[in-house]
Amino acid sequence: MSRTGKSSRSGTRRGTTGKLQLAEVLDLTAAAPLAQSLIPRRGSDLTIDASKVRRVGAQCLQVLLSAEATWKADGVRLTVENPTEEFLASSALLGIQLNQDTARVEPA
Repeated sequence: MSRTGKSSRSGTRRGTTGKLQLAEVLDLTAAAPLAQSLIPRRGSDLTIDASKVRRVGAQCLQVLLSAEATWKADGVRLTVENPTEEFLASSALLGIQLNQDTARVEPA
C-alpha cells in the first residue's frame, strides 16, 4: 500500500492502453475473456467502446459492473462510449442504466 492508502500496484499500470473495444457478441463464453482483458488495465482510466456490440448477456454485464465498482474503488475513471441500441436494450432489460460516466445499477 502506498501512503495514500491505494495499492501501489495501480502505479505500475499507468502505461496500459486506455481503450477497450468490446466484441460483437458478449455471451457466456465471452465473460471470462472480457474479465481477463480488464485485469491489466486496472489502475488507469479506461474507456470501453461498445459500438460493435450486437448481443450482450447478463454475465458480461456483470463483469462490466464489477469493473465499474473496482475502478471507482481505485479512484480512476471508467466510461462506456458509443453503446449500440442492442447494448442499451439488454442493459435496460436487466435494470442497468448508462449515464454519462459509466454503467450503474438503477435502484428499483
